[in-house]
Amino acid sequence: MRTLLTAAAIISTAGFGVGHSPASQNSSHTSIVPLAFASVDAQRGEALVAFDQQSDLLPPEAWAKADPADSLYRLAREAMARGDYKRAAEIFHRIPERYPQSAYASQSIYYEAFALYRSGGDDDLSTARDRLKQLKQKDAKIWKSDGAVLFTRVCGELAKRGDQDCAKSTYDAAEGGNDVVSGQALTIPGQGRSCDPDADENNDERIMALQALLNMDAERAMPILKQVLARRDACSVALRRKAVFLVSQKRTAETASLLMSVARSDPDQETREQAVFWLSQVPGSTPLLEEILKGNGDENIKDKALFALSQQNEPRAAQILRDFAARENENSDLREKAIFWLGQRHSTENTEFLRGLYSRLTNQDLKEKILFSLSQQRGAGNEQWLMNIAVNPKEDIELRKKALFWAGQSGVAISEMSKLYDRVNDSEMKEAIIFGLSQRQRDPGAMDKLFDIAKNEKDAELRKKAIFWLGQSRDPRVQQFLMDLINK
Repeated sequence: MRTLLTAAAIISTAGFGVGHSPASQNSSHTSIVPLAFASVDAQRGEALVAFDQQSDLLPPEAWAKADPADSLYRLAREAMARGDYKRAAEIFHRIPERYPQSAYASQSIYYEAFALYRSGGDDDLSTARDRLKQLKQKDAKIWKSDGAVLFTRVCGELAKRGDQDCAKSTYDAAEGGNDVVSGQALTIPGQGRSCDPDADENNDERIMALQALLNMDAERAMPILKQVLARRDACSVALRRKAVFLVSQKRTAETASLLMSVARSDPDQETREQAVFWLSQVPGSTPLLEEILKGNGDENIKDKALFALSQQNEPRAAQILRDFAARENENSDLREKAIFWLGQRHSTENTEFLRGLYSRLTNQDLKEKILFSLSQQRGAGNEQWLMNIAVNPKEDIELRKKALFWAGQSGVAISEMSKLYDRVNDSEMKEAIIFGLSQRQRDPGAMDKLFDIAKNEKDAELRKKAIFWLGQSRDPRVQQFLMDLINK
């Protein structure tokens, strides 16, 4: 399985939820945090789940004990916490109906709509839409901070189910939204908030509208996404980052070229990086990624391009990685990344290349990365190749120890390690072998050798090492062995 070890990564697009309670009182809610360190397919799935599912949200704790609706609000909140959305919606509905002047009234309208949205039936969604329209008339503050986003989400779901009014509303929301400059701070009209280029705009209603539009009418959504990506103002940074992800999920003839255009020209570094990252999932991107490696001086961009190439199922992609790894004028950290990704793609060509490159290198860090990468390719004779490095006195002692460790992790025969221990005189190598044996505690041969070392090794420090690792094992013989040592 291809492992994604780039924090990469970290994708600002992976998350949706009503991020803040609409009132200023203390509030708490749970959220879904996608895991980044997984295969890119899993990461893409997490991102889609984050866009397609509203995170569970708890209303703020009750804050007006003297309010006549306080007990009802608490009951509704408890029902929400249990996931009983039908019951929660019913109770929240009673609050503005019975106590229209209650401090909880506006909040209750919002959370009734939210609970109905979570219930998910056609009638529930229609009612949720009506409640949110009521909220817009009653409380502009809550509408602007959270209600408009939830309305877009609800309407997008109804549009997918055939509601024509919502389809038009969704299209208009996706298409609208020019940014303006107001004094020193950039603001988004209708939202009344300062615009920070690095702001988290997961709740932006345009994002929700674009996602809904993609699901129901990709042909109409793609031109709007292109318009978003063509923008260069600071207030559209978060929007462009998310648009990159949405574009990458549609396999069209222009997907790769559009992402490449973003990678070349977007003024925001993270947006450029994400465009390259998502090229990893677009078939036929190899030539574009090769162009990035040859013509781009940005190391972070090159890092993403190396990863993207590792995900391309084309022989040419692997050859580009090999060429890059061998290129002496490239940054050594990036060459390490190329070597790593080659190790994750098992092939005779990659194995032979890495072995040959090792013999030509003088950079110890690169050689160490090759040792690791080859240890990941089992069944290609690499265990013995690693052992040959370990026994070679001409090699650096640290590399020999690393080669021995990875040979042990790769499953080299315990008999080979035991024979090597008896053959070498270097105490560092012997200590490394002891450690390697300790990592194979389920193998009786490894434990037998540790017992032998603990009993018969002339070097007291090495005996101590063996005894220590025996003490960490669950071998039933250890207790008696230690008792014998104590009573000796």
